[in-house]
Amino acid sequence: MAESERDLIRERTVAGLAAARARGRRGGRSSVWTPEKLRVARTMYAGREHDIASIARVVGVSRASVY
Repeated sequence: MAESERDLIRERTVAGLAAARARGRRGGRSSVWTPEKLRVARTMYAGREHDIASIARVVGVSRASVY
């Protein structure tokens, strides 16, 4: 009984996600990186004058995101 209940929930969840995708919705958290932020961070990193913490501070993201 519990197994069939679980299968039904799974089917409904998958169908709901597919319907959302068809309407143009994407799941998950949005990225902190914009093309402009990414360009600035890559330029700063390539110059080898800045450490990761300063790049993160200037761009406005966490150090983990820079890594």
